[in-house]
Amino acid sequence: MTKEHANWSPYDNNGGSCVAVAGSDYCVIAADTRMSSGYNILTRDYSKISHLAEKCVMASSGFQADVKALQKVLSARHLTYQHQHNKQMSCPAMAQLLSNTLYYKRFFPYYSFNVLGGLDSEGKGCVFTYDAVGSYERVGYSSQGSGSTLIMPFLDNQLKSPSPLLLPAQDAVTPLSETEAVDLVKTVFASASERDIYTGDSIEIVILNASGIHREFMELRKD
Repeated sequence: MTKEHANWSPYDNNGGSCVAVAGSDYCVIAADTRMSSGYNILTRDYSKISHLAEKCVMASSGFQADVKALQKVLSARHLTYQHQHNKQMSCPAMAQLLSNTLYYKRFFPYYSFNVLGGLDSEGKGCVFTYDAVGSYERVGYSSQGSGSTLIMPFLDNQLKSPSPLLLPAQDAVTPLSETEAVDLVKTVFASASERDIYTGDSIEIVILNASGIHREFMELRKD
């Protein structure tokens, strides 16, 4: 009989879903709080949302050990930026930094799938969506994680983002009001948790607007 070696991987996928929606003067970023490995739930109360700068928040799914390492690197780079420039990094600047940080590790990537949301220098909502090696795009709404294949068609149907090929370029922000966007996010997570075993327990919703940042929580199914 031939010997079979156990396959070891440096990565795991801890599941979970993230959603971000940008509006004319706000941004809503949400993620569920379930962290799994295979068919095991490791914790039901894990925040996937990281506050990177004054007007910039990141939600990440994938391998949470890599996500933590990535957050530490971004935090250190942001601190250096604050000492050099005596101000907080803007959301588009943080988006570029995140892209560079992911691309730098492209041969042994951070196994994290990120959405970055916040307000730009004009006070408009902005959402940036990423792959694992730093390719990114500014969009009006996005989803990442295990439930993204269920969530994105729903958001496309409700929000119908303009084609990036249109000239002159159309504004990417969504036409919804802040409360409508929050209600939509709650609806997509309620739907995704019915079909995706890695999405559930509760959702953490972070809302950024001119008055600052505030959080909301909503319970999801626990099974």
